Amino acid sequence: MRRQRQGWVLCVLMAVAQVALADSCPAWSPTQAKQELAALHDRLDRWNHDYRVNGQSAVDDAVYDQSLARLAQWSRCFPEQAPPMPRHLADASGTVRAPVAQTGLAKLPDAKALAAWMRARGNRDLWVQPKADGVAVTLVYVDGRLQQAISRGDGVHGSDWTAKAMRIAAIPKQLLHAPARVILQGEIYWRLADHVQSRDGGVNARSAVAGALARAVLDDATAAHIGLFVWDWPNGPADMPARLAGMRAMGLGDSADYTHPATSIDQVERWRAQWYRHPMPFAADGTVVRQGHRPPGPQWEPAPPAWAVAWKYPAAQALAEVRAVDFTLGRTGRITPVLELVPVQLGDHRVQRVGVGSLRRWRELDIRPGDQVEIALAGLTIPRLQAVVWRTAQRAPVEVPDPHAHDAATCWQVAPDCRRQFLARLEWLGSRQGLQFSGVGTATWQALIDAGKVRHLLDWLVLTPEQLAGVPGIGAGRAEAIAHTFARARQHSFARWLHALGLPGRIPPEANNWQVLQSRSLADWQATGMSASRARRLLAFVHQPDMQALAVQLHGAGVQGF
Repeated sequence: MRRQRQGWVLCVLMAVAQVALADSCPAWSPTQAKQELAALHDRLDRWNHDYRVNGQSAVDDAVYDQSLARLAQWSRCFPEQAPPMPRHLADASGTVRAPVAQTGLAKLPDAKALAAWMRARGNRDLWVQPKADGVAVTLVYVDGRLQQAISRGDGVHGSDWTAKAMRIAAIPKQLLHAPARVILQGEIYWRLADHVQSRDGGVNARSAVAGALARAVLDDATAAHIGLFVWDWPNGPADMPARLAGMRAMGLGDSADYTHPATSIDQVERWRAQWYRHPMPFAADGTVVRQGHRPPGPQWEPAPPAWAVAWKYPAAQALAEVRAVDFTLGRTGRITPVLELVPVQLGDHRVQRVGVGSLRRWRELDIRPGDQVEIALAGLTIPRLQAVVWRTAQRAPVEVPDPHAHDAATCWQVAPDCRRQFLARLEWLGSRQGLQFSGVGTATWQALIDAGKVRHLLDWLVLTPEQLAGVPGIGAGRAEAIAHTFARARQHSFARWLHALGLPGRIPPEANNWQVLQSRSLADWQATGMSASRARRLLAFVHQPDMQALAVQLHGAGVQGF
């Protein structure tokens, strides 16, 4: 089962190097360190219990792995306060001794590291395979008949899965043309139709098959969803071509077809991309490179060997530590919580910030600095908060803005507690949806505010190139371009100006000038088919004093419609 698949401690400890800030330690007192380590240890124990007893996975597989690595790292930081590692090894080991140890794999971080590993072996007799994301099994055949199926366990001792294996059609009960005794090692996986790893991610396929094998009885319908990928024949021929030929002769051609020669990192990358971006019958979380010649099976140990390594795919989910909770203030006064994270790598993205969505959701989740959260990529590009994985035992204080202090009618100028909302108004005004200011972004607006050049929403309308050139960070050449952009704003239509200033909803087609907007009543707008709620928002916008003052200013600047 999944926790059995993680039964080798060395792989977990090696993963520590990939956890964010693995080379630093939290600034905790001994008392807090003891509390935090105990809390994480208990959380892992609960996950393991739910998994073993109920066959349920509370978190994504990758997040579990990272949490276990985080505990190992913290334990190294605070050895005197560290509890024993969770009991998943002892609980999952079983009592059946495997004829050949399950070795596990060391995981290399990138192509450069793998290329160095391959060069150290002369780029000869190397073979690449997909790293199927399932649960490991040892199969023993005598005179061609399946005699035993053993889980990975602790690498030496596992559970007897023979009865369940007999119900899985994908596991051959009789091998063709087999030697007297055959020992196979492979992965039991969850069958997936046209699964594309880059698009679909792991979809918790490992949990699905592990949950099925955790049940007391494996029913036929579930068994039909389970497949087998044999990735080695420990007591087979000494060289890989002979082993692959023997596997095909025994009826294991589907497994043999996933092993290919690789004499360069380019070949590995081509197969890696093929398996990552094209349909496969199973989830794969990386690629494996093996030496064809390796020690005989009886010499294997339950630890990552020197003759095989894994290069995992970019993580679809990641565990991230919250560094701070920030609250952005939009132009309408809406407060949006944003988590500042200890940077983590997620796919091809280095993620440092993720939005929570709303103040209400943040309050429900009660996320504080030091908490650990699960993040994923929405649409392969946008970081998304999935869940709070665990919370710190000692809760850090967070200063939350007053949601009643700001709304759509506040902060049309620089004032105490208004900078963020005022800046948001300027950003929207010059954005693609607004007046389409090219080369004028957040940094420019901030510089103009800091220099005292923009104190009210339309102060920029009268800025000269000389005034702009005097702002730190804006040179003479750029000042001319910005001044030209600002001057062209007067030529925009009345409707675009209203949208840039923040008129809620779509501009009514009959509202072609400010006088029309001011003269219409609630009943007038409703008579045109407008809903009462929208009409009230429109009237509130038009009649607020700040907007009326801006209309006067735009009239004086000669802007159409005002």
